[in-house]
Amino acid sequence: MDGIRTFPFPVERSVWGVGMQVGPMGGETAWPADVPLHRVHRIDFHIVMLFSGGPVRHMVDFAEYEATAGDLLWIRPGQVHRFAPTSGYRGTVLAMQPGFLPRATVEATGLYRYDLPPRLRPSDAQLEGLTASLTQLRREYEDTTTLPLSLHTAVLRHSLTAFLLRLAHLAASSAEAVRQQSDTTFTLFRDAVEKGFATNHSVSAYADALGYSRRTLVRAVRAATGQTPKGFIDKRVILEAKRLLAHTDMPIGRVGAAVGFPDAANFSKFFQQHTELTPAAFRAELR
Repeated sequence: MDGIRTFPFPVERSVWGVGMQVGPMGGETAWPADVPLHRVHRIDFHIVMLFSGGPVRHMVDFAEYEATAGDLLWIRPGQVHRFAPTSGYRGTVLAMQPGFLPRATVEATGLYRYDLPPRLRPSDAQLEGLTASLTQLRREYEDTTTLPLSLHTAVLRHSLTAFLLRLAHLAASSAEAVRQQSDTTFTLFRDAVEKGFATNHSVSAYADALGYSRRTLVRAVRAATGQTPKGFIDKRVILEAKRLLAHTDMPIGRVGAAVGFPDAANFSKFFQQHTELTPAAFRAELR
């Protein structure tokens, strides 16, 4: 059976074949006609959608995000996503091919910060700045008469960088606000789980490594998320298992081993307890 399809950046649809596109949502710019928008798929490029209407519910990495006017969705290469079966997508969409911007700009703008949430909700002032910057980028993108291709591309890179720096600041400040609302104990636990979930599922082991009592860890995680530490760990393990089942053709036993279950039967039992589907059934539903 074929896996979930990954669609490449459609260079042939770009003005002058440059490594980016910007235009209205609903146009045939960022997605070729054969992309099954209402089905789970991946793209190997960046997408930023700035909404002027809504609401719509868009799935990214198996989580549903509701977006409405003034919201942004930032989908990074390789993330599984699916469009809602609605015509409510209104606004501007930006697509960018990896490699279009220099390395220093990629690092400065956090293009591959997969730890940040896809949905962003700017303040009125931030939205005004982002909208003006995106409008200028679109104006430069569509202007093919005043500059030769080499200068046109250089101007696009500068304009795109300006927009992405604003976007990166919004993403970082949004994440910082969340961090400030969370207890430091939870933040350290969350980071430790992100690094170790593939091999360590033990709450006590995390508590010992961080220097907290199990009771302290339980209080901190429950206050920040409403979950127990074990529930938090299991949720992260399930997400990674879903990604591997969806993104790859790895045998189910290897998927289980990759998330800390050397025994395939134990992995299948764990997965079914948390999703009400066997790993095989989950994979089959997506294909």
